[in-house]
Amino acid sequence: MNEFWHGKKVVVTGGAGFLGSHLVGMLKDKGCKSIFVPKREEYDLVQMDDVKRMYKDANPDIVIHLAAVVGGIGANRENPGKYFYDNLMMGVQLIEIGRQTGVKKFVALGTICCYPKFTPVPFKEEDLWIGYPEETNAPYGLAKKMLLVQSQAYRQQYDFNSIYLMPVNLYGPRDNFDPNSSHVIPALIKKCLDAVKNGQKEMVAWGTGKATREFLYVEDAAEGILLAAEKYDKSAPINLGAGFEITIKDLTELIAKLTDFKGVIVWDSTKPDGQPRRCLDTAKAKKEFGFQSATRFEEGLKKTIEWYKHEMSY
Repeated sequence: MNEFWHGKKVVVTGGAGFLGSHLVGMLKDKGCKSIFVPKREEYDLVQMDDVKRMYKDANPDIVIHLAAVVGGIGANRENPGKYFYDNLMMGVQLIEIGRQTGVKKFVALGTICCYPKFTPVPFKEEDLWIGYPEETNAPYGLAKKMLLVQSQAYRQQYDFNSIYLMPVNLYGPRDNFDPNSSHVIPALIKKCLDAVKNGQKEMVAWGTGKATREFLYVEDAAEGILLAAEKYDKSAPINLGAGFEITIKDLTELIAKLTDFKGVIVWDSTKPDGQPRRCLDTAKAKKEFGFQSATRFEEGLKKTIEWYKHEMSY
């Protein structure tokens, strides 16, 4: 039982999704009895009338905004307009109606895609505005970045208590494994397991393998978000990460090993690498609300692979 959550009414947008389902489970474990998860078929949060109705129905004390229209490099290239508009409108309207209705705290989730393409590594929050984001996901990243601008402006003008968190790439059980929209880890796990199942001698991976990424286990991310909701009340953005980086080549070889794929990995260099490097400075999250990721990367990958194998009956 956590006293902070006792008696609080909490809205979790995207609460039925990958990160949201883990976060809602943790909220229940912490003793939160009133959790409202707006379902997409009942509340289209891109539409202002639906946002107003959702606030009226839920009457929340705290809103944790996780909902996003998101995908990997391919999906971002195919849907730049939709990803910009839907993510911007959801966030802007949720914050504005939250302000109008007097919500006590708004937790906005940004993204590592907010950072400029050539941010010095490790990414520090102070470097958020030194350049333009990586082109393939810039519309999505900038739409999410505007919620930081809104959050800070509303705190300044209206004393509105909103915070802004930027998680690195997440992975774990219940991730999106749809090859048309999945991120790199589920995409590679599916490719490797399919190749093993079908007896394929080779597997094609996107790009050159030289780009680096950092990954945060989904349960660690959920814990970080809830810690911030409990303990952080400032306008400055905060990174949520694990504080390491791995090349896509090494990642692919590790997943191949963990899935028993023993064939050849072929790199399709006609496909984009995305941002050259990604690794966060995580010192502020530890200092401000005591967050540090707890799950070792290989251990998290094994849990993710086992979950997917069980779900798909490999």
